[in-house]
Amino acid sequence: MSALAAVLFDMDGTLVDTEVLWWHATEEIAARLGHRLTDADAPEIVGRAVEDTAAHLVRVTGTPDAGEVAAALTSAFFERVEKGAPLRPGAGRLLAELEWESVPMALVSASPRLVVDSVVGGALAHVPFAFTLSADDTVRTKPHPDPYLSAAERLGIPVKTCVAVEDSPDGAASAHAAGCAVLVVPSLLPVPTASGRTFADSLEDVTSAVLRRCAEA
Repeated sequence: MSALAAVLFDMDGTLVDTEVLWWHATEEIAARLGHRLTDADAPEIVGRAVEDTAAHLVRVTGTPDAGEVAAALTSAFFERVEKGAPLRPGAGRLLAELEWESVPMALVSASPRLVVDSVVGGALAHVPFAFTLSADDTVRTKPHPDPYLSAAERLGIPVKTCVAVEDSPDGAASAHAAGCAVLVVPSLLPVPTASGRTFADSLEDVTSAVLRRCAEA
């Protein structure tokens, strides 16, 4: 039917409304370390892996143990996600449409496996993902291209035939560097425009036809 071989979805801020939960978790841990988050911290938090945000908090607070900070962030985030992670507007309808059309889907997240499994077992339990990738499943996670390259390899298809759906600068950079067409639906941070990136205000505006046009372009 088209060049759309698969859709690779980011999770946090894209399919589920968890970026705010991640911000609040980071805010809690930062406060324990004596730092109050501001908008200036956002690029180091939104869409970033736990280890990257932990490294940022270590830099701004002088805390010596990045591993301990990362563990505290993961725990605080997981506690919030376990209480419920609602779908983003339009996500349920789009996922159902792709399932009905038998388009392969995979979840490609920069969150820890613990968090991914919690969301996939909850808000996304009904979605027939071919597989899920977490930050624990590749040597490097977003913004590096490794997660999307790994996803295409596991599907056995060229990465350039995949469309990645992302919400953050780091996520879009990861998919772009891998060679995916990228559909960007920004959440908490603006995402720079670039060749190969298509933008939508909400998943409510996205259909399988829109994704096919992304792939064909």
